[in-house]
Amino acid sequence: MTKITTPDPRDPEIFTDAAAAVARLEELYNEATAFLCDSFAEAMESGTPKVRYRAYYPEIRIRTASYAHVDSRLSFGHVSEPGVHATTVTRPDLFRSYLTQQIALLIKNHNQPVTIGPSTTPMPVHFAVTGNPDLVVPHQGAAGFTLRDVFDVPDLTTTNDDIVNGVHEPQDGVGPLALFTAQRIDYSLARLAHYTATDPDHFQNHVLFTNYQFYVSEFENYARAQLADPDSGYTSFVSTGNVEITDPDAPLQQPLKLPQMPTYHLKRADGSGITLVNIGVGPSNAKTATDHIAVLRPHAWLMVGHCAGLRNTQALGDFVLAHAYLREDKVLDDDLPVWVPIPPLAEVQVALERAVAEVTELEGYELKRIMRTGTVASVDNRNWELRDQSGPVQRLSQSRAIALDMESATIAANGYRFRVPYGTLLCVSDKPLHGELKLPGMASEFYTTQVSRHLAIGIRAMEHLRGMPLERLHSRKLRSFDETAFL
Repeated sequence: MTKITTPDPRDPEIFTDAAAAVARLEELYNEATAFLCDSFAEAMESGTPKVRYRAYYPEIRIRTASYAHVDSRLSFGHVSEPGVHATTVTRPDLFRSYLTQQIALLIKNHNQPVTIGPSTTPMPVHFAVTGNPDLVVPHQGAAGFTLRDVFDVPDLTTTNDDIVNGVHEPQDGVGPLALFTAQRIDYSLARLAHYTATDPDHFQNHVLFTNYQFYVSEFENYARAQLADPDSGYTSFVSTGNVEITDPDAPLQQPLKLPQMPTYHLKRADGSGITLVNIGVGPSNAKTATDHIAVLRPHAWLMVGHCAGLRNTQALGDFVLAHAYLREDKVLDDDLPVWVPIPPLAEVQVALERAVAEVTELEGYELKRIMRTGTVASVDNRNWELRDQSGPVQRLSQSRAIALDMESATIAANGYRFRVPYGTLLCVSDKPLHGELKLPGMASEFYTTQVSRHLAIGIRAMEHLRGMPLERLHSRKLRSFDETAFL
């Protein structure tokens, strides 16, 4: 049997101070990654390692013995029943503020300490070397040895969405403490860097999704104006490729080739800034982006894209505030059945409507001239207009849909699934059922006049949400029966 070499063993420690607990998590994580990096470098140099190297993710664990209710107004920060609950942790440096907050709530609400120590989940070498630019794990067969014989590799049994989907089976009677395992988070952090060409460290707590690149230049203009204002609270702007500026007049060099989902970050020191992601067209991209951004635990995400207006009373440039979704995107059906309702979140809806009123300087009954609230249908076929109209139009009419796109229902449904507050404000760019197709001349005029105002509304809504207490924003409507303690 191959000998397994590990870092020096560490006994679990008990903590009643959240900051000290997180510091211990960082220490354990750094020891594990350093051990794997050093061992991997040595193995690549020698080419014939005679032992197996293994290190483990750190773990948070709490044991409670009472069914006593905590404050019933809280949607997070407590376990649902007595017993042992635990979660593995990765990148505690990236999640320091989040972990400190969540652990502090756990200790306070249950009046119990947490235990920090190594878990029994091996850390894949691929994720351990991510932060080391001098080390790259080669593809299978490129090294002088079989990688899986010497190091642990990603394991799909611990890299899944069983917890968020409500199908997780506790092991050894230990319930989950968080929605994502460490390996699931590491997987998404790697995917985010690949798809967006920016490091996960730059992502902010408030995320705007759009389906057009036209919004990017407007976002950059807004960012530069904020950087020029010393009282704005924004500290820097990060463009695709991790190009970061703090001077509003500094040039931004764009990469020769944009990634699949160009992403831009207007940062604040506490992470409460705004990230803009151009997910492009289609529900598959919308699911991919939200699947991975969810592990960063944002406080809200909003879709601010274009849509087809379905009512003759709508005009190009009108706004649509979604309060329900007709889900025909199909990409989430296996994770979240279509019979599951996706409720509107009052806090987000109010913030969006308030933002529209402030930017357009219309309110009350006058606001109805340019904005309509109703059902948004999301489909998986961009050329749905070319099919026989009797079926699709009948379903759209029966659903009382007022707009159609390809991404909004996916983003909202994944927000519901991942417990991330969500909302949708679309802008009507065509009316295919009424002879106004999205053609070059019409589209150009629309983009020139409406993109800036639409983006400004999305940003204003995020600023309203940023000022809201987390316990109010993170609605109990998003929490299940046996919910994890961590947000």
